[in-house]
Amino acid sequence: IVFPNKSGTMAMQKFFSVLLPDVKRELRRGIIECSKRGLLHSTKWLAEMHHGLADVHIDNEAPDEDRTFSECQLEGIAPEEYSDYFLAKSYYDVREYDRAAHAVRNCESSVPRFLHFYSSYMAREKRRLDSTTDQANLHEPNQMRDLADLLATLRMEYGKSRLDGYGIYLYGVVLKALNLNQAAEQMLVQAIRLVPMLWSAYLELSPLIMEKKKLLSLQLGGHWMRHFFMAHTYLELYLNDDGLKIYEDLQASGFSKSIYLIAQMALVYHNKRDVDKAIELYQALLESDPYRLDNVDTYSNLLFVKEMKTEMAQLAHKAVSINKYRPETCCVIGNYYSIRCDHQVAISYFQRALKLNPKYLAAWTLMGHEFMELKNTNAAIQSYRKAVEVNKRDYRAWYGLGQAYEIIKMHYYSLYYFKIAHQLRPYDSRMLVALGETYEKLDKCENAVKCYWKAIDVGDIEGIAMYKLANLHEKLGDHETAVHCYIMYCEDERAATDKQSLYQGFITLANYYEKKGEYERAAYYAYKCLDSEDRKMEAKALLKTIDWKRNAEGQKKVKTSTAVANADTSSEDEMEWELQDVRVRVPITSIATTTTSTTTVAAESASSSSLISLRPDRNLIQGMRRSQSSRTSLTAPASGTTTTPSATAVTMSTEETPGTSGGPSNPPEQAPSDDNSSMEISSVSID
Repeated sequence: IVFPNKSGTMAMQKFFSVLLPDVKRELRRGIIECSKRGLLHSTKWLAEMHHGLADVHIDNEAPDEDRTFSECQLEGIAPEEYSDYFLAKSYYDVREYDRAAHAVRNCESSVPRFLHFYSSYMAREKRRLDSTTDQANLHEPNQMRDLADLLATLRMEYGKSRLDGYGIYLYGVVLKALNLNQAAEQMLVQAIRLVPMLWSAYLELSPLIMEKKKLLSLQLGGHWMRHFFMAHTYLELYLNDDGLKIYEDLQASGFSKSIYLIAQMALVYHNKRDVDKAIELYQALLESDPYRLDNVDTYSNLLFVKEMKTEMAQLAHKAVSINKYRPETCCVIGNYYSIRCDHQVAISYFQRALKLNPKYLAAWTLMGHEFMELKNTNAAIQSYRKAVEVNKRDYRAWYGLGQAYEIIKMHYYSLYYFKIAHQLRPYDSRMLVALGETYEKLDKCENAVKCYWKAIDVGDIEGIAMYKLANLHEKLGDHETAVHCYIMYCEDERAATDKQSLYQGFITLANYYEKKGEYERAAYYAYKCLDSEDRKMEAKALLKTIDWKRNAEGQKKVKTSTAVANADTSSEDEMEWELQDVRVRVPITSIATTTTSTTTVAAESASSSSLISLRPDRNLIQGMRRSQSSRTSLTAPASGTTTTPSATAVTMSTEETPGTSGGPSNPPEQAPSDDNSSMEISSVSID
C-alpha cells in the first residue's frame, strides 16, 4: 500500500510504532514459551503471524543473539527437573493429561509447575467432554466440583505469589468456567500485562466485554498485540466498521500476507452481509492454504445463502478428505444436507459436531434452525438456549428464540428475546421489523410504527419494513398515509424481496385510484399485477371496470358537448330566419311612407351585424334575379307608367315567403293605382 502523502505515513507509524524485525523476534519467543507450556492454540496463532512476516529477515544476527534464542527454549525449567518435564510433555502431547500432571507433581520451577496445573485442568475438561451428550447441560455439577478443587489450589498459589503470568491466565480461565466473570476479567487483564504475547488470554477476555465503552477502558498496556485484540473484540460486538479499519491498518503496517487477517476480514464482510466480497476472500484463502479448516463453516454458510449447491458439495468432500472428525467438517456436511432439504440428516451431523465440541456455537444455532424447519419448536428452543449458554452475545440464538415463541403464540416472550437481539444488533433492520410485528400483534401500534420507521432509516435489509408500515396504516384506517407508504414501497421493484407483498401494494394502489376516478394511474398499477398468478384475475376484473367507467364518462361528455353545440346552432339559425321574416313581410304600402327610415335602419343593421344582414340580403338578391322575368310576364304594367327592375324585385320578394313553394299564405295589400304611388315605390332601392 502506497500512502499518498507524508501525513498518512506518520499516522501509520503512530498507530504501529514497533519495527517489524522486533515484532518477528517477539513472535518467535512467544512461540517457544507457549509451546513448552502446551498452549497449542496460542502457539498456532503466533506461528501463523510469524509466517506472515516471511519477508522480514532476522536470521543474519550476531552469535550472541542466536545463543540467547536457543537458551530461552529451556528457560524456566530447573536442570534437575529436565527429565520429569520432558516425560510430562511427551504425555501431554499424546493427550494423556493425568499422566502428565502426575509426572511433574513435585516440580517447583515455573514451566513444569504450570504444566502440572494445566494438565490437571485439561484432564477434567476431557472427562467432562467424554461424558457430555448433546442434550446435557454444559455446566454440570460434577464439573463444578472438580474445578472447585483446582480453583482452591490456584487461589492458594496466587495468594503466595507463586503464579507467573501463565499461571494467572489459568487462574482466570477456571474463574470464568465457574461463572465468576468479574474476578476472571481482573486475572486475565493482569496476565495480559505480564505476558502480552499470550493470545489465549485475549481470546478468553473478549467474551467478557459487553460494550465498546468497557473495551476502551481496559488497561492492557501499550503492547502492539492490543490492536489484534481490539479488532477481534469489535467483531464480537458486531462493530464491523471499527474492526475492519484496524485490520486494514495492520495490513498496511506489514501484515498483508497474514492468513489470520484475511480470514478475519472475510468474517467482517460476512457480518456486513457483503456475501460476494466474503466469498471472494475465502476462495483466495483456500487457494493460499488449501488444507485449512478454520472458518470453513462460515464459508459454507455463505455458499448456503447464495444457494451454490455444487460448491457446497465440493467443499464438503474436501473437508472430509482433510479431517472428518473436525467439528467444522461436520458443520459443512450439515449445511450441505440442509440446502438439499434433508433436515433430519443435517441435524445428525450437527449433533456429531457437538459431540466433538459441546461449546461449538455454530452447531447449536444451526441445529435450532433445522428444528424450526421441521416445526419442532421445543427442540429448537432448547438448541437456541444452549447456544446462548455458550455465547450470550450470539444475536442469532436470541432472534431464533423470539421466532420460536412467536410460533407458539407467546408474544411477550418473543418480544423479550427480540429486544435482546436488537440490543446486540441495534442497526440490523431484521430485529426492528421483528419487534414491530410483535408490537403489532400485541396491539401496540405506536411502538410498531416507530420500529418500522427506524428499520427504514437504518437500511431495510429484507425490503419489507415499508410494506409492513403501509399495511399497518391501512388497518388503522389512515388510508392516505398507507397509500403514501405503498407508493414508496412500490417505487423500487428490484429491492422488494417478497414479490407477493409487492403485488399486494400494486393492487391496493390500483383500487385506491380507481375509486378516486384517476383511471390512468389505476390502470398503470393494475397492469403490473398481471404478472402475478394470484392477483391476475383480480387485476383483469379491475381493468374491465376501469374501461367501462372510462367509456361511460366518454359517452356522457359526448352527449353534453353535442347538446351544447345544438343549442348554439339552433339559436343562431332561428335568429336568421326571424330576421328574414321581419324584413320580407313588411307591407308595400308602408314602404313608401318609411322609405327614409327603412334605408337608414338597413344601413345601420348592415354595418353593425354582418351575421344578421349578410345571408338574408343575398337571398333577396338571388330571388330577384330568378323571378324578374317571370314577374314581368305575369303582371303587366299599367299604361303610362314605367316599371323599374328594382320595383319589380320588391314586388316579387314580397310575394314569396321563405320556406313556401305555393305562394304567400297572406297576400299583400293591393298597391294604389295612381302614378305618384308607383313613382314612390320605384324610387325605393333595396341594397
